[in-house]
Amino acid sequence: MFYFLYERFFQDLDSLRLFSYVTVRALMAGLTSMFLTFWFGGRVIDFLHGLKFRESVRDDGPKSHSTKSGTPTMGGLMIVSALVVSILLWGNLKNSNILLLLVCSVSFATLGFIDDYMKSVKKIKGGMRARTKFAASVVLAAIFCGVFLYSTGEAPKGTTGKILFHLTDLFLPFVKGPILSWGYFAIPFSILVILGSSHGVNLTDGLDGLAGGTAGIVVGTLGLIAYVSGTPVAANYLNIPYLPHAHEYSVFLAALTGALIGFLWFNSHPAQVFMGDTGSLFLGATIGLTCVMLKKEILLIILGGIFVAESLSVILQVGSFKLTQKRIFRMAPLHHHFELGGVPETKVVIRFWIAAIILAIISLSSLKIQ
Repeated sequence: MFYFLYERFFQDLDSLRLFSYVTVRALMAGLTSMFLTFWFGGRVIDFLHGLKFRESVRDDGPKSHSTKSGTPTMGGLMIVSALVVSILLWGNLKNSNILLLLVCSVSFATLGFIDDYMKSVKKIKGGMRARTKFAASVVLAAIFCGVFLYSTGEAPKGTTGKILFHLTDLFLPFVKGPILSWGYFAIPFSILVILGSSHGVNLTDGLDGLAGGTAGIVVGTLGLIAYVSGTPVAANYLNIPYLPHAHEYSVFLAALTGALIGFLWFNSHPAQVFMGDTGSLFLGATIGLTCVMLKKEILLIILGGIFVAESLSVILQVGSFKLTQKRIFRMAPLHHHFELGGVPETKVVIRFWIAAIILAIISLSSLKIQ
């Protein structure tokens, strides 16, 4: 809104020129979403308590988690609400990819909300049927990837007008230039990225502050990558793909980072609220779509290494038990393995955060080392 008002009515006022700067709007978007979450977080928790939207803790988990039963879930509503308001205020809504990210967030949050509602209110064990949720996720991911790659996306051009690369090209970390073009296979590949990311975050959401903190680190890092990717001088210096208008994504990602920080205020141990599938599905899908937009799909394996490790632990555990009737880990996902090994929950969370920060630093170093 502020960017629109400046462009439409106040371009002649130098004092309001700061509204045209991406860095200023990104900072303000982050602060706005963070303080909005602080402000209405307690009210949302009371509202969820009143509606009895409460978490049911699995019986086979660590015994220390039994005290968490009855804690309100669907806290993802806090995150997505603050994000939407902040973007409406500070985002450049003429950038169609910002709108695409926003619609993606709300859509996957709605899917997660339905699942949470069925589990916590309707008391349907497991919530939405796995096949139904998976099919809905595939359809949503296909829509957003298709719109981006063939309607919204732009083929970046150099100063001579020559196309530098296509949005269906694949880039590898630490390697200069695209290594291949997916062509029509770009959509299935992008769907796989979004599904993997959304389910990875969903599996990570098992300890107080774990998914929120880890996702905040990933999203903040993507915000930096988006800014340099959309800035010609920085992209040229770093030898990374220049993506016109991608620096605007940093406003969206800053708003999401701020909302996650605000959410952690209530989700830190002992948690007053859980994000539920409402939050985890939308966070993962948004991270996945952002990486598709930034041509950082493979980099997500490094940057989102915590999500990858959590997912792999479940795959290996299930596969090993089906094949050999033996378990590799004490319990999957991975964070429960360490808990059952005697590591306190708060220490597991902080150590995972540290690992996420290290992976973020490695990911940022890939921008220049190629």
